[in-house]
Amino acid sequence: MNEAQITVIGWIAAEPYYTVTGNGTPFLSLRVGFTPRRYDRQTGQWQDVETMFLTVNCWRTLADNVNASDLKRGQPVVVTGRLRIRQYEKDGQWRFAAEIEATTLGHDLNRGTAAFRPIQRGTALSEEDRREAQQVADQWALGGPLPDENDESTETEAA
Repeated sequence: MNEAQITVIGWIAAEPYYTVTGNGTPFLSLRVGFTPRRYDRQTGQWQDVETMFLTVNCWRTLADNVNASDLKRGQPVVVTGRLRIRQYEKDGQWRFAAEIEATTLGHDLNRGTAAFRPIQRGTALSEEDRREAQQVADQWALGGPLPDENDESTETEAA
């Protein structure tokens, strides 16, 4: 595999957003924040560096499992997946967003405990599913509200 893999240890910064795409593929998006720390030799103290936030996209079985795991804002997590850098336009300027297409996601067991329940496997993604997920991820990047899963206008636009 020649794709950039990344592992992030952080916390859930916003409640996860779960939906099923128009093709019936489960999708979950969430924000993970992390604050790197550096040791300052002059002061002998650890210093927090600026907090960073990444969008994490989960598909199929992983999306269903994360949704069923009742992950909440503020909980510590470990995420591994493929790093994706996307370009988008906002206010007439081109910007970039770093995202993780997650292959694994779970609670950080260094900070708590969890109970494991095994499941069955799912199917492949379609191009339409990927486009729908990109629209959801754009909402994180643009800082706007995510679509309400009960909003009929969202279903009409996605169709």
